[in-house]
Amino acid sequence: MSSLATPLRHTTPDLGDLDSEEREALEAEILARRVARRVSRKNTGLEEEEEEEEDRVFIGTRVAEGHPNYQLMYDMLTGIRIAVGRVSAKIRRDLTQEDFSAAHKLVFDVTGTELTPGVKYDFKFKDYAPWVFRILREKFHIDAADYMMSLTNKYILSELGSPGKSGSFFYYSRDYRFIIKTIHHSEHKFMRKVLKDYYQHVCKNPNTLLCRFYGLYRIKLPHGRKIHFVVMSNVFPANKDIHETYDLKGSTFGRRTSDEEIIKNPHAVMKDQNWVQRNKTLELGPSKRHLFITQLERDIELLKTLNIMDYSLLIGIHDLQRGNREGIRDHRLHIVKPDTRYLDRESSHRTHKRENKATMVRKALKSINPVQLNSSELPGSPSEERRYCVFYAEEGGFFSTGEQDEFLDNIYFVGVIDILTPYNLLKRTEHLWKSLTQDKHTISAVHPLEYGARFMHFMKKSVTRGESSKDK
Repeated sequence: MSSLATPLRHTTPDLGDLDSEEREALEAEILARRVARRVSRKNTGLEEEEEEEEDRVFIGTRVAEGHPNYQLMYDMLTGIRIAVGRVSAKIRRDLTQEDFSAAHKLVFDVTGTELTPGVKYDFKFKDYAPWVFRILREKFHIDAADYMMSLTNKYILSELGSPGKSGSFFYYSRDYRFIIKTIHHSEHKFMRKVLKDYYQHVCKNPNTLLCRFYGLYRIKLPHGRKIHFVVMSNVFPANKDIHETYDLKGSTFGRRTSDEEIIKNPHAVMKDQNWVQRNKTLELGPSKRHLFITQLERDIELLKTLNIMDYSLLIGIHDLQRGNREGIRDHRLHIVKPDTRYLDRESSHRTHKRENKATMVRKALKSINPVQLNSSELPGSPSEERRYCVFYAEEGGFFSTGEQDEFLDNIYFVGVIDILTPYNLLKRTEHLWKSLTQDKHTISAVHPLEYGARFMHFMKKSVTRGESSKDK
């Protein structure tokens, strides 16, 4: 009888109690996979180099086997690939009222089904309002095949930092175009509630500055844990260093990044008080200023109508004089190329006859590890869809201009983010509590009508010098 304890090039996982036939079959399967990989690496030559170039992760921190969020990442991408592929393959039709409340459920396990492929981990996946988000992606000029390639090619994804204040995790797509953000169940329910209003607003405002949502999903992991997440656009492009970043709410209480934090991290996100203390403005000439303020007012009016508050204007500034010479994005980023080609192959032992066969394959697949790359190359131009929005059409952003509308030395990347917070009981309680010790008009948690008015006042005042009277 062949033994799995036989020394091999790689460590073989513990497979538990197997009979002799199962052990021999599994050993042969694992050995065949490893031999095939060695032969492939030896013989592909230039083709492998070209494939490696195509598979580079451009920006992010390594999320690979062993990382605490690897399984979540894997499940998210697998579900997106199948869900988007299914709805995109259908003939386009007009939306119905039912489409806004629809939810399609998919079940994934290692043995696979007619609708879903065999996967590395068992999970359930729910795709919300798939037809609505298909049309939204089209409105935002996102090609379905390109979208799936960016998010799921070779199952590469890079994580952005650690959980934020809300406890959410952010993930970049490998080309920095899209962000996957985990959200609370309350945010998920609220987004479904306002989805039709959001959709109608996008249809009427193709240049909207509101966060661009491309999908709403839920994963149910083993032991019943449910995770909701959205896919949305990245305000910042991959082809430009961001030299300064600001998150502006129009309030002042607690809205400052400390000097100590900025010294520790010169590229930390700064806030309203930093903006004011640094005497910052967005340099926009009359034409662009009018365009920007007009669209922002339309967007904020929708948020006020939907009882939404606590949103921000995210501003990224690229200094054309500094350019990309400092390599800001590269200095603190890891690059990874997981070798997951085995996922596209069907296991020769896949069967529904005995449960332990699925368990055997599941454990065997865990022996595959990703491969670290040595360097990264960032895209030289912004993604195609950005040119269809006036605020992202100039090298991925919005050029600064003077009072004669002449070009100046900055490119701005702007967008309204965090738009899923309603003024509910929790926020009312926060407002009451903070107003006991602070000026109730300076805190962040205020009624949406006041929040929107204060937000717009701050944006008009701090947009640029030389504003027209109607913007004051």
